[in-house]
Amino acid sequence: MDYLIWGGVFISLLGLVGLIWCIVKVAVAKKSGLSDEDLRAVVQKVVPLNLGSLMLSTLGLMLVILGIFFR
Repeated sequence: MDYLIWGGVFISLLGLVGLIWCIVKVAVAKKSGLSDEDLRAVVQKVVPLNLGSLMLSTLGLMLVILGIFFR
């Protein structure tokens, strides 16, 4: 069941990279001095990717737990 563990680690890391990208994207937009409406538009574009990355991280961690459980 090592493939479940390492596959889960890889998927979790992909989700983590996505979450970090979302944080950086919003921080850069916030520091650039955009108007309130423009900042809101940037955040609205990032939210689906943020939720997808969070789901990916969660699924990866579930795979790691399953791999450890079945080992």
